[in-house]
Order: sequence, then structure tokens, then C-alpha cells
Amino acid sequence: MSGRDDAGFSAFVAARGTSLLRIAHLACDAAEDAEDLLQTSLERAYRNWSRVRDDNDPEPYVRRIIVNTAISRARRRAILRIVPMSAPPEQPSREADIPLRHALMDALRDLPPRQRAVVVLRYWEDLSEAQTAEILGCSTGTVKSQAFKALAKLRPVIGGESPEKVIRNAHA
Repeated sequence: MSGRDDAGFSAFVAARGTSLLRIAHLACDAAEDAEDLLQTSLERAYRNWSRVRDDNDPEPYVRRIIVNTAISRARRRAILRIVPMSAPPEQPSREADIPLRHALMDALRDLPPRQRAVVVLRYWEDLSEAQTAEILGCSTGTVKSQAFKALAKLRPVIGGESPEKVIRNAHA
């Protein structure tokens, strides 16, 4: 493909692919969709690679594509969930002694897409409020309010521990 830096794109994916897959995994409603989400996002980044590579660091751009794609997919799925069913879908049973990490992952998946994106970027990826706002294309105030709402929803799942600390330690 003329005009594109295939080697540069391949090097970027090789260097940052694992980190991007982790973000995709955390941004998805279902873990099995993470690779598909990442592939779709990388395809979009590749189409604009000549413009993206001119930035000092293309990773924030690709992160934003991942988050926006995950939000769009979640919205489409939400519309499908509104369609009435003859019986409610079965919920998997939970054992009382689920490890905290599994409970946290379930709780993260239950958050609305924007709140999940803020939590993942702020606490899992340890980005600043400004960096998170830039990736999501919103104000730092929006990041703060979405983080506050998300952490309030996570507190009952986590118990007495600080949600921020548990999230940061969950992937360590």
C-alpha cells in the first residue's frame, strides 16, 4: 500500500499490542469480544496511519478508537436488549467465595460504557484525568464525575477497601 508505513505500523502493534488488548478486554462487555474489538480498532488506525504516525505517540489515538468502538458496540447491544423477550435471559449463578478480582471484573462489565472507560483508563492504565479526558474527548470534569459515579457503584462489590486501590492492584 503506497504512502503507508507498514513496517512502522507493524512495529507499533508488536510493541503495544498487549497493552492495547488489555484495554480492549476491559472495555468489552464480554471478554471473548476483546480480540475482535482490538482488530477493528487497529484496522481503523491503519487506515489513517499516515496521519497518526506523525504524532509523537500514536497510542492515545488508538486507545481512543478502542474506547469509542466499545461504546458504540455497547449502545447497539443495549438497543437489542430493549427488544422484548418471552422469558428473561438466564443469569449465571455466583458462588459466595468468588475471588475479588472476578467480582471486580463482573462489576466493571456492569458499568455503563463511558464509566467503564474512565475507570479502566484512570485506575487500570493509571492515566491522569487530563490524559483520560483527551482520549475520551471530554472535559476533566466529565472524567471526575464519571469516575465518582463508577466508584460508587463498585464500592458495594469491593467492600471496605478503596476501589481505586483494588483496581490498581487487580492487574499487578
